[in-house]
Amino acid sequence: MKKTLAWATLLGCAMPAAAADTLDRGDTAWMLVATVLVLFMTVPGIALFYAGMARKKNILGTIAQDLGISGVITIVWFLIGYSLAFSENCAFIGGLSLAGFAGVGVADVSGSIPSMLFALFQMTFAVLTACLVTGAWAGRMKFSSMLVFMVLWSILVYAPVCHWVWAADGFFFKMGALDYAGGTVVHINAGIAGLAGALILGKRDGYGRVPMQPSNLTFAVLGACVLWVGWMGFNGGSGFEANGRAAMAMAVTQIAAAGGLVGWMAMEWFFRGKPSVLGMISGAVAGLVGITPGSGFVLPVPALLIGAVTGVVCFWSATVIKFRLGYDDSLDAWGVHGVGGVVGAVLTGFFATSAVTGSALPGMWTQVGIQVLSVAATIAYGGLMSALILLGIKRIMGLRVTGEEEMQGLDLALHGERIE
Repeated sequence: MKKTLAWATLLGCAMPAAAADTLDRGDTAWMLVATVLVLFMTVPGIALFYAGMARKKNILGTIAQDLGISGVITIVWFLIGYSLAFSENCAFIGGLSLAGFAGVGVADVSGSIPSMLFALFQMTFAVLTACLVTGAWAGRMKFSSMLVFMVLWSILVYAPVCHWVWAADGFFFKMGALDYAGGTVVHINAGIAGLAGALILGKRDGYGRVPMQPSNLTFAVLGACVLWVGWMGFNGGSGFEANGRAAMAMAVTQIAAAGGLVGWMAMEWFFRGKPSVLGMISGAVAGLVGITPGSGFVLPVPALLIGAVTGVVCFWSATVIKFRLGYDDSLDAWGVHGVGGVVGAVLTGFFATSAVTGSALPGMWTQVGIQVLSVAATIAYGGLMSALILLGIKRIMGLRVTGEEEMQGLDLALHGERIE
């Protein structure tokens, strides 16, 4: 398919025209593994990570959101999302030519991998991104309203932004915006949607007055570790080939994660006297978010800097600025994913090098300008559209659980279950 080949061309890894659509078993094997790794990030990765940071009465409710999204968005992506994101139509959004995976058969090849594998790999991204959003409103949103929001958001926000950046006729793709694995498409997009939800839903009952510590740090650590490992497929698979660039992407991913962990840990140790385990895993995730847009464009030393800077900035965003501004981003979807994505996307413009891409890049400041424009457009469009969808749902069916249900906990109130 032309869309995959065009994306490979932008990444500097396109094959000669004569071999453009020839299946390569090595690339295919690697992408099968990478796809499983990204799915593993969602179930159980995000489920455990978020559930461990939620309060005990909301553990199952938090996991239920992750599971519900995994089912619903898989179906949405299959029916319409993939087509809107990757079929060629116009610079803003794709058409319906690939709806229901039409034309994506067993023998179809995209670049050097099966077209179905490309569609499946992108499906795991769509599912994961939607799950990330829910961290901002943990403990207070109706399950039914959340599912309706995710269906509409996936179609009206995720698919268009994905098309802008990754589809052959998307306007940021043609402009040359660099987003190797989803700093803009995934993390900024999810973060700003989460922030819109947190602001419209309002604060949790008792926020700032009663303790709301994580219920199970073991769950959170296990989830973060699954995310860390899975991120190797998330970033390493985004070039769609098993080659030296995939190895470099994995190397800078690991280095940036370490930089983020150490950066957050150092700030917490200095300003709070003790390095917490929650801080360490938050820093590692921040570093992973920061390197995501540049993982196929930068070398190891800049990756360390990107990870460390993202860890430091996200520490301030999640532990200081949030409280000063007074909004309740429950599990820091905006504070880590949104802010980390912004930092990583902009720094990618500074550090991207043809030594990794294998193709010429515009001047540094030109690239930084393109990166800033893509970030601003994603925040503006994603924030506005997410708010409109949320306000519409609020008017029609309501967004927030009742005060009694919130006090009882989402596990029992919405799902009839609880952890003793």
